[in-house]
Amino acid sequence: MFAELNELLGASPQRPEPGEFTLLRDSRTDGSFLVHHFLSFYLRAGCKVCFVALLQSFSHYSIVAQKLGVNLTAAKERGQLVFLEGLKSCLDLVFGEEEEQPGQPSPLLFLSESPSDLRALFDFVRVSLSAPGSEAWAGPVLLLDDLSVLLGLGATPVALLDFIHYCRALVCCQLKGNVVVLVHSSEESEDEENELVVNSLCHHSDLILWAEGLATGFCKDVHGQMKIIRRVSLQQAGEQDLVQIYQYKIQDRNVTFFARGLSAAVL
Repeated sequence: MFAELNELLGASPQRPEPGEFTLLRDSRTDGSFLVHHFLSFYLRAGCKVCFVALLQSFSHYSIVAQKLGVNLTAAKERGQLVFLEGLKSCLDLVFGEEEEQPGQPSPLLFLSESPSDLRALFDFVRVSLSAPGSEAWAGPVLLLDDLSVLLGLGATPVALLDFIHYCRALVCCQLKGNVVVLVHSSEESEDEENELVVNSLCHHSDLILWAEGLATGFCKDVHGQMKIIRRVSLQQAGEQDLVQIYQYKIQDRNVTFFARGLSAAVL
């Protein structure tokens, strides 16, 4: 996890805030560093984590996690981390290979169904976070990287939003845990379905971390800009959301944040 980001968010692995839906949004840049942060943060906090990884392999996340001081293999072995490797599950389903747990439907069963729905994926999340022994952990967490992939695989916007609604009701409300979702977006995109999903999620999020590429293009000392949007209006009608804007630079084992125009390279 990144200590500076924790400071900006007022977060601590010793006191994880329960019941929050966090949306990670990126435009013209790669916001995956935020996924790695929250994965390591909640594992260090002692939470039970269900990680639906649709973009990269387990080995990729494991290598990055090691740099951040977290061992994903050990977390899996002790039952703290439930990892769904979406890439492998898709191939197993398409080519009809045997599943790791015979008799259990694939979480990505919607790929072969018409009309498609994400009920099997929700059941996977529910069973993973409600399994016996889960109460021994600090709290349940659903981490999804990234939601846009499900649209590309054929899921409808309505099915996606229904899935997120039920996950939020289960994890945030019933189990008093947290949900963290990454989604790609572009204000200039012609993908209306993706933008519909992004805008809908923004309206229902407690916290939005929006990573954007610089409007001026590539810079070796400033990799992007991040908006931290706290949805105060969800709890207090008529109140304005709190918005903070920082620029950042990604390093090998850390991410540094600074006010716009105050990069050490510029000063």
